[in-house]
Amino acid sequence: MIYTNSDGGSRGNPGKGAIGVIIRDDKNILTKDSLKIGNYVTNNIAEYEALIRALELASRYTDQDITCFLDSELVVKQLLGEYKVKHPDLMRLFLRVQKLQEKFKSIKYIHVNREDFYQKMADELVNKELDKNY
Repeated sequence: MIYTNSDGGSRGNPGKGAIGVIIRDDKNILTKDSLKIGNYVTNNIAEYEALIRALELASRYTDQDITCFLDSELVVKQLLGEYKVKHPDLMRLFLRVQKLQEKFKSIKYIHVNREDFYQKMADELVNKELDKNY
């Protein structure tokens, strides 16, 4: 089983944005990744961009079952169909996630607290990117 923890954030909301991703299996962290994603990014867009990057990276390790952990309740509930996606920018990203899902046998989306061990690691990656000279 492959697990992902992804986080996105912006300073200013909208503002400078970055993402952080952890890909792991049952025993090890397989990869960590972080990227700057723009100068005028909302937190919600950053969360989706982080998930998209997590799915892209996870597909390098498996095409079977994965579990994605996010601290964005909005994104998780939209992906589970509990909330509608109303904003056009979020819809575009939502549809990219839908397309990436086709690479896997199954995906679970789970909302976790920001204090989750691996989620904190993903958040630290975001903040390191945002702290760099943008």
